[in-house]
Amino acid sequence: MTNKGKKIFLALTIAVPFIIYCVIYYTPMIKNAPFKSSEFVSLQYRWGVGAKLDNFYDSATGNYQYLDERDSLIKTNVKLRSNDIIYLHSKANELGLWNFPEVIANQDEDVRSGRILRYEIQFNYKRKSKKVIFMSDYNEIPKLRDVAFQMQKLVAQSINDAEERYSGK
Repeated sequence: MTNKGKKIFLALTIAVPFIIYCVIYYTPMIKNAPFKSSEFVSLQYRWGVGAKLDNFYDSATGNYQYLDERDSLIKTNVKLRSNDIIYLHSKANELGLWNFPEVIANQDEDVRSGRILRYEIQFNYKRKSKKVIFMSDYNEIPKLRDVAFQMQKLVAQSINDAEERYSGK
């Protein structure tokens, strides 16, 4: 058998079956992925302390309400662009938001505490939604804390950038 014949034989017996296996194995996973950017409906983001969170954003309606430095309630309407939504979805995918626990808080901590800043991020899709409640003082798993803070900052920055575009600042 020639050298070229050996390479063809190896390709046909090892590489081709491996590629076929990968296609057969991963295609259903990709097709049935629960969080597809094409099925995105809305993003809801809330933050604050206590039981009632006065600061919130809803991408479906564009309603954005927050307390400024002087505790004045600011209400405005801000729409995220489709590329902002795709960016946030891909970052959530990259950071593993879909695998986060529902509540990221220290053990035996009151989630509705009036002293600790709380963030709630909810991605809504046609078939499913993912909501994560994140307490800012969380310190049990540092890597989870860092990734949750990163996701929170990305969402907040996207909303603030959109607000600047709308207000012309």
